[in-house]
Amino acid sequence: MDPVIVVGAGPVGLALSLCLATQGVPTIVLDEGAGDDDPRPARTAVLRPDTAALMARLGCSTLRDEGALWVGWRQLRRKQQMRQLPLGDADEVGGTSGAGGTDAGAGGAAGDGERGDAVFPSPLHLPQHALTRGLRDAAARHDLVRMVTNSRLDSLEQDARGVTAHTRGPGATWWRGSHVVGCDGARSTVRKLLGVRFPGRTAVERHAVAALRVELPWPGEAVLHRQPPWRGGGQEVSARPLADGVWRLDWLLPARGDLVTPEALVARVRDTLAGWCGETPRYDLLDTGVYTLHHRLARRWRVGRAFLAGDAAHLLGALGTQGLDEGLRDAENLGWKLAHAWHHGASETLLDSYQAERRTAVAARLRAADQSLTILRGGGGLRTYLPGTARGHDTLLADGHLGNGPLGAPPAYPHSPLAPPYTEAHTTVDTRTGAPVDDVLVTAPDGMTVRLRDRLGRGRALVVLVAPGTGVWDRRHWLTAGVMPRLAEAVAALPSPAELLVTESYPGASAHSVLLVRPDGHLVAAFGGVRPDELYAAADAARGGAPEASAAKDRSGRPDRTANIN
Repeated sequence: MDPVIVVGAGPVGLALSLCLATQGVPTIVLDEGAGDDDPRPARTAVLRPDTAALMARLGCSTLRDEGALWVGWRQLRRKQQMRQLPLGDADEVGGTSGAGGTDAGAGGAAGDGERGDAVFPSPLHLPQHALTRGLRDAAARHDLVRMVTNSRLDSLEQDARGVTAHTRGPGATWWRGSHVVGCDGARSTVRKLLGVRFPGRTAVERHAVAALRVELPWPGEAVLHRQPPWRGGGQEVSARPLADGVWRLDWLLPARGDLVTPEALVARVRDTLAGWCGETPRYDLLDTGVYTLHHRLARRWRVGRAFLAGDAAHLLGALGTQGLDEGLRDAENLGWKLAHAWHHGASETLLDSYQAERRTAVAARLRAADQSLTILRGGGGLRTYLPGTARGHDTLLADGHLGNGPLGAPPAYPHSPLAPPYTEAHTTVDTRTGAPVDDVLVTAPDGMTVRLRDRLGRGRALVVLVAPGTGVWDRRHWLTAGVMPRLAEAVAALPSPAELLVTESYPGASAHSVLLVRPDGHLVAAFGGVRPDELYAAADAARGGAPEASAAKDRSGRPDRTANIN
């Protein structure tokens, strides 16, 4: 079968190509540029624990050396500290990669002026060019990823067997693929060639930003300061640490204010540092910029064999929400589905589920951000003087920046077209159906003990048996004892590949519970014991049912103009 064509070599396109390659699917990555990225320290990526874990699984080598975890989150208002939350490595504070997509926000854990007792997982903060470089290096090491630089897409056609793309540039040529995915940014050529509309809101927030090396009073802590007391402080300024003593500072600007000159931006830097430190300390200014955030959502994310992902499909970023995080979740979601289609064939239900799940999740994120913007940026009114208003505002902002609640928690897909019907065999655990599973320790049949998320993204579902006490047994005994032989037989009979794992415990699960987990880590169903028929039915639902005989028909709505192209 022909490779998958990925248009765009930013983090999302590279992540998708690696997701596919690790599942045995060849890709062609069409890069409009020359294959390198100019270092811009002020352009950074904030990865939540689930997307940071995905980048690590894909072999991004720059995370550890060039990324920084925050040790705390601090919120100030005028001259008063409102909140302080301790943060830590996700593996050390519970080992979850989303903990079930909970709607509860960490921002509400500590009262005004207090320090919370709980420790929450820290985001990973690194320059975006470092993330892209790490992914490029990983792609270069993979035989199934072919990078093609200086190639700008200008034509795209579909037929019953695949897609044909034409690129212009020094090596202008035609490319043939099984599918095409547009990861080519906000001005996506793929989206335009597909005729997909991209409605939304323009200029929802505007920021000035600077990256500088300096010592601040809160080593390693991210700080959000609302209504700072110094003259010209503006409405809001934040400081987020990077590696090697570098900080990124962001100032919220009026949406339609004057242009920010370099001199004015340097004055902001000096005034802000003096306001925090008492006087302006020595600093090394590395990079500056001004950017405007838009909120947009493509009407369709799938047209026949063509898909949209990342900024080509959505734009968001206000209130600390992370568009790149959502783009990487697009790549993980679409990656296993295209891999299944490439290896085994796929139903229309499976391929349509990408838009049904991801577009719905991003739409909910945009809706939450737009509603919160009205509260936080809408100005005055009686609600400004209501008791608890300031605390509620602080919680919203903390959730957006730290990846909690409706503004930031990893999404769940409870109403996915891939969700199996409920049966009496189902049981409940602390993870709701369709949400990301907890990252518990598991043991594989080969005897290795690893974290659950380390087994994700390999093109197969996971079947996890909760069996207390197995950790102290010799695997030669528990593999042939109790329910294991019957469960192993049931797993071998599933309609798509699956791996059997065992865990000592899982939050909310009783002994001998069986969890079925999708290749991207979302819970399909939990069963109270070994139920082969119900497990088979759930696994069949999770793959969208058997490939349809009609799936080979051209569903793009376009005439077949390329039937004779090899």
